[in-house]
Amino acid sequence: MGTVVRVLLGHHGDAEVGPGLVDLAVNVRQAPLPPWLSDPVTASLSTLAAYPDGATARAAVAARHGLPPSSVLLTAGAAQAFVLIAQAFRAATHPVVVHPQFTEPEAALLAAGHRVTRVLLPPPYTLDPTLVPPSADLVFVGNPTNPTSVLHPSSALADMARPGRILVVDEAFADTTLGPSGEPEPESLAHRTDVPGLIVLRSLTKTWALAGLRIGYALAAPDVIARLAAVQPLWPVSTPALAAAAACATPVAVAAEAEIAHSLAADRAHLVSRLAEIPTVTIAAVPQSSFVLLQIPGADKIRLTLRAAGFATRRGDTFPGLGPDFIRIAVRDPATTDAFVEALKAAIPG
Repeated sequence: MGTVVRVLLGHHGDAEVGPGLVDLAVNVRQAPLPPWLSDPVTASLSTLAAYPDGATARAAVAARHGLPPSSVLLTAGAAQAFVLIAQAFRAATHPVVVHPQFTEPEAALLAAGHRVTRVLLPPPYTLDPTLVPPSADLVFVGNPTNPTSVLHPSSALADMARPGRILVVDEAFADTTLGPSGEPEPESLAHRTDVPGLIVLRSLTKTWALAGLRIGYALAAPDVIARLAAVQPLWPVSTPALAAAAACATPVAVAAEAEIAHSLAADRAHLVSRLAEIPTVTIAAVPQSSFVLLQIPGADKIRLTLRAAGFATRRGDTFPGLGPDFIRIAVRDPATTDAFVEALKAAIPG
C-alpha cells in the first residue's frame, strides 16, 4: 500500500471538527457523565501514585458478559486492540478486512507488515460470508459497521468462523443497537464461547463520551487473550480508565445503555424522516447505530459548504468501497438535526 492510502486510512472524524462548528463528524455521544461514572473516575485521581491494577475492572467486565476474567483484556480504547492483534498474529498469511468499515484495523495490519486483502461489500453493505476467501486466517469486520451503520446478523458473522481462523468482530457501537422488540444488543457475539477463533472488541468511549480517556476491551478464549497480553505494553490502561471500565460494567450502566439506545432510535428516526424531504439525498444503508451514511451527488463539495455554514460532517471517500459522493453524519438531538437539514437543503445546488 502506498503513502496516500496510508494517509487516507489514518483520517478520522476528529480532523473535521473545528472551533465554532456543530460536530456531526465524530460518533461520540455528547452528554455529561452521570454521577455513577464521574464520581469513581474523579475518586481514582487520589490514587495515581500507585501503578494501575486492572483486576477489579477486568472482573467487572467479565461478569457483565458472563465470562471468566481470563477471557477479558482491557485496552487503551478498542483501537489499541487492533494493533495488538496485528502484532500477536504476525504469522497470519491471509489477513482480510471487510469494507467499508473503520480503517484502523487495516492500518494496524499494514504497520505490522501484513499484506491485506480487502473484501468490498456492495450496497446496501450487508454481510455475505461467502465473499471472504476460504484461505483467510485473520478476518476483521465491524458490527454495527462504521460508516454504514449496518447491523449484521450474528448468524452470518458466526458463519465466517472456522478452525485455524481468527475472526475479529468490532462491536464498538453494539450498545447503540436494538432488536425488533426493543431488546438491546440483539446481534452481539460478546457472550459467545462456542465460536472458534472469535475476538470481540468493545469500546466505552462512544456512548459514555470517554474518547479522551481511552478505554475498551477484548473478549476471547483465554489462550487468545494471553497471546494478545504478551504484546501489550506494561500498565496499558490508566487508573481513571480502569475506574470507568468497572463503573460501565455495572447493572446501572447496562440499564442506562438500553435507555440511551431507545432515545437514540427516536432521534435517528427523526433524522431519517427529515432527510427524506430532500430528493437528491440517499440514505446509503439502513441505519441502526448512532450515525447515518448519506450518498449525495457532489457530496465532497457540499461538505465544504456545510462546513462554511457551521456544520462538520465526515467525508466518506477515505473509507475503502466508498467515494466522494458519500458523507457520514452523527445522530444528534432533533433541534440539531432540524438545523442541519435546513443547512443541507441550502448547500445542495439547484
